[in-house]
Amino acid sequence: MTVHVIGAGVAGLSCAVRLALGGARVAVWEGAPRAGGRCRTYRDPVLGRDLDNGNHLLLSGNDDAYAYLLAVGAVDHLTGPARAEFPFLDLETGRRWCLTPGPGRWPGWLFDPDRRVPGSRPWSYLGGLGLRLAGRDATVARAVGTTGPLYRRFWEPLAVAVLNTPAREASARLLWPVLVETFGRGEAACRPRLTRCGLGPALIDPALSLLRKCDAEIAFGRRCKALDLAGDRVRGLTVGDRRLDLGPGDSVVLAVPPERAADLLPGLTVPTEHRAIVNVHYLLPDSAGAPRLIGLIGGLAQWVFTRDDVASVTISAADALLGRDPDDLAAEIWPEVRRALDLPDMPPPARRVIAEKRATFAQTPGQARRRPATRTAWRNLFLAGDWTDTGLPATLEGAIRSGRHAAEAARSFSRVS
Repeated sequence: MTVHVIGAGVAGLSCAVRLALGGARVAVWEGAPRAGGRCRTYRDPVLGRDLDNGNHLLLSGNDDAYAYLLAVGAVDHLTGPARAEFPFLDLETGRRWCLTPGPGRWPGWLFDPDRRVPGSRPWSYLGGLGLRLAGRDATVARAVGTTGPLYRRFWEPLAVAVLNTPAREASARLLWPVLVETFGRGEAACRPRLTRCGLGPALIDPALSLLRKCDAEIAFGRRCKALDLAGDRVRGLTVGDRRLDLGPGDSVVLAVPPERAADLLPGLTVPTEHRAIVNVHYLLPDSAGAPRLIGLIGGLAQWVFTRDDVASVTISAADALLGRDPDDLAAEIWPEVRRALDLPDMPPPARRVIAEKRATFAQTPGQARRRPATRTAWRNLFLAGDWTDTGLPATLEGAIRSGRHAAEAARSFSRVS
């Protein structure tokens, strides 16, 4: 049995790793010259530093991500505070606070004003139950309500960060499982985790190393041009200039962007709208030390991540910024970064602006209904990617989980074929 994994992004690597460790023969075909997709690290010639193309935050309750990191031997690449803490700065008022969830499932910490969002009341958080009861067309804003400081300082930033979509447009049903798996399990499940040296060294390079040790075939610059679909099976595929015929027990996992999957599979329904994320990286005058983060309210910047002497700003749901001049945008954001990090008054340092125009699909109720399942109409063809119906938003955890689902489906097929 051979499983052909098309795509070496996080979803494809997650699938390939699980299959290889389970004893399956795996071939990974990637059209780009390198692995990682939207989760990669590169050496930036302007800053002279290794940069991630985008910032990704993991939480200690991301079980699939941790299982993947354990499998590839890279858990020690993560770092973060010993306890869950999320510092914030309101740029309009200058007020700082730190959201610090308590232990266990009982939310007793909400009765401590020093641990919750300023201006909120314990019962204000009951609005979150509206996410659980939300209908298929409900948005986050409709489910939780938009009055009071909790919406501006918690629900709206959370929706934008997790769903890459404004709360007034984002699907309420997609946000609920994130709360259940992290905040709903208590402090130990929602500790923020960042990579020590970047996404590539933590999530991509160790996976490729493991796959090579398992004798998996890995080929770059081999775009999948066509699938030979006959009846209820895939009979073959064309990657680059190679035609590959599939045996009775062979299968294919398509771990490519949704628009590419739709090109290869006639009639496949996929999300068709996307949202951008803009990241601005600044070279700081001094080292900021260990990786850390701070959330910003009331400005352009939403999160500031620091690692060594680089401060990286993330702006989600950033389609309106795509036409901006990069230097003008970086100059406008810099004062917010200075305030967040308590830096002295100084002109913007060397910087790099990176825009991912199709960072995620637009996680609205309508687009969420277009997410396909792992299994397809073809018995030996499966889908992986954060855009598939994983039960989670299009996050790093969702991408890794999609790979697990696809690996399980491929193994199930091989047992009955």
